[in-house]
Amino acid sequence: MEIHNNQLLRFTTAGSVDDGKSTLIGRLLFDSKSIFEDQLDSVSKTSEKKGHDGVDLALFTDGLKDEREQGITIDVAYRYFTTPKRKFIIADTPGHIQYTRNMVTGASTANAAVILIDARHGVIEQTKRHSFIASLLNIPHLIVCINKMDLVDYSEEVYNNIIGQFEEFSSKLLMKDVRFIPISALLGDNVVNRSENMKWYQNGTLLSTLENLHISSDINKIDARFPVQTVLRPQSVEFRDYRGYAGRIASGIYRTGDEVAVLPSGFTSSIKSINAGYQEVQEAYAPMSVSLTLADDIDVSRGDMIVKKNNQPEQEQEFDVMLCWLNNDPVKPRAEYTIMHTSNEERAMIKKVVYKMNINTFERNSEDSNLEMNDIARVQIRTTRRLMLDSYRDNRNTGSVILIDESTNETVAAGMIV
Repeated sequence: MEIHNNQLLRFTTAGSVDDGKSTLIGRLLFDSKSIFEDQLDSVSKTSEKKGHDGVDLALFTDGLKDEREQGITIDVAYRYFTTPKRKFIIADTPGHIQYTRNMVTGASTANAAVILIDARHGVIEQTKRHSFIASLLNIPHLIVCINKMDLVDYSEEVYNNIIGQFEEFSSKLLMKDVRFIPISALLGDNVVNRSENMKWYQNGTLLSTLENLHISSDINKIDARFPVQTVLRPQSVEFRDYRGYAGRIASGIYRTGDEVAVLPSGFTSSIKSINAGYQEVQEAYAPMSVSLTLADDIDVSRGDMIVKKNNQPEQEQEFDVMLCWLNNDPVKPRAEYTIMHTSNEERAMIKKVVYKMNINTFERNSEDSNLEMNDIARVQIRTTRRLMLDSYRDNRNTGSVILIDESTNETVAAGMIV
């Protein structure tokens, strides 16, 4: 299958402290020739100052100056690089437990997650936590890199034991596509170039795996969902009676002539025309931004959803959500929040905490209803008006919500509809 260079793959990286994550990303950028000469000079000088032999690859990713000086990495950093086959965005997130919210943020739009395991330590608590978050956020592809293979003499037995450990706990999680790659980020084995030291490993390197992941089937093409962002009324001579509904297709395919329903009103019509930019097209699909016109005059406004007549989302006022609490302040009982779902904004209240999840042991605690920063819990939410919902597993766009504190305007939580 030919992959065009305009295809974008977003992936997130996660690993425990000192698993070599920054070195891995540095190696990926360095070996794929994605580093500018001035960056290379600056990092070479810093490496020399610190007394390292050669270039310290981790410095390419520890981007902020004060972070570099402290020798730590914080927050989510986005890196961009391109190969002849694909464009990539890396969401580099810290591994520590107090940064769970950063990982949720970085992973929410990812096509793939790269999880690092230190070959000497095998699967540890943080590996389980990162894998749980990847599964919770329904990341379609998981690439498990078993790093520092040079420190275990490139042993196939160690590699196979770690795969066994990983599969033992990951069988409880919903994961579609898991791949394992033995690497040495420091020495470059199996990152961009094939390893001469691990002839027993026959599959692709990390870069070739990322380049060849089949991601076009990750988008839901069955359930057509078009949240309206704005109504276009140009009022010009050329477009005197034009009334278009603009937005980004969340999922599915729309064609001229399709029978559609407008929710929440339920009125039906058919698609008269589809415009992508200045061009009229016969069909459009996720994630294109388009303007639709309908054959009938129906009252449609921002927050409404245009769907296929025979395939409609649930309309609910009360629903369960897996919520990750992002704010420093704990959840306030029966407080009102603004809920944002697609282009819709309503008021909402957390009615009940069903259970809190221990993301290290996967145990559910239904006694504790106090939500603090980085907690993940299943909660029941009630909104002032019905929302058009799909479950997050079926549709990442129409199955996700955020909660905003009305007094501070801060995003306090991100949720996946169950």
